[in-house]
Amino acid sequence: MRYLIFVIALLGLPQAGFAAGGSNVHLDKVDIDLKDRESLRNGAKLFVDYCLNCHAAALMRYSRIGQDLGMSEEELTVELLTAGGKIGDTMDVVMEPKEAAEWFGTAPPDLSVLARVRGADWLYTYLRAFYRDESRPWGVNNAVFKDVAMPHALWELQGLQEAKVEKHVDADGHERETITGFTLVEPGSLSPEAYDTAMRDLVNFMVYLSEPSKLQRLELGKWVLAFLFVFSILAYMLKKEFWKDIH
Repeated sequence: MRYLIFVIALLGLPQAGFAAGGSNVHLDKVDIDLKDRESLRNGAKLFVDYCLNCHAAALMRYSRIGQDLGMSEEELTVELLTAGGKIGDTMDVVMEPKEAAEWFGTAPPDLSVLARVRGADWLYTYLRAFYRDESRPWGVNNAVFKDVAMPHALWELQGLQEAKVEKHVDADGHERETITGFTLVEPGSLSPEAYDTAMRDLVNFMVYLSEPSKLQRLELGKWVLAFLFVFSILAYMLKKEFWKDIH
């Protein structure tokens, strides 16, 4: 019951944020491949290094990641348990929600099922849409989620970019501004292409995180459909046998 209430509450948080961010932003398509273990492992490391400092993923255990991604206990310890902890632990953060609310204005949401709520394309576009905005507390804003409370945690990788803005007048005669693109003004440690690939890996992992048994479920579904097909034939033949002498 505790986990059910937790998930229901979590589902409400991102939906409220999406309304604040606006739904008219073009979303870039991302290629998700849950069979690509190399991508998932790189995404897991990025998640631990850059997301887990503030955001938890309390519905996932490190041991489950190791099992699904083919990682040994030593690899888990070296790559993911960099801040200590045990392999059987859940992906929690040390930061208290009250402290986080004081720093960011709101407590960072748990990311366990965020990919199922937002969608992979939304996450991929969001992670690449931060731009410099000195009017904001952290000096950045986001084209997908306007006035987001989150700082650009990945700026060392991407660098800093400025938004290209076009002004136009809407049907009601009001002047509007539309972000049409970005200009990189301070390069990061990764090239733009390498950063896009890294964000693809991170989103890939977050999609896995939101439903770790998806591949097994899809594989099992094939056998279930096959069973139902065969059973339907047998049921039809049995029905004909039972009713053949009834006029």
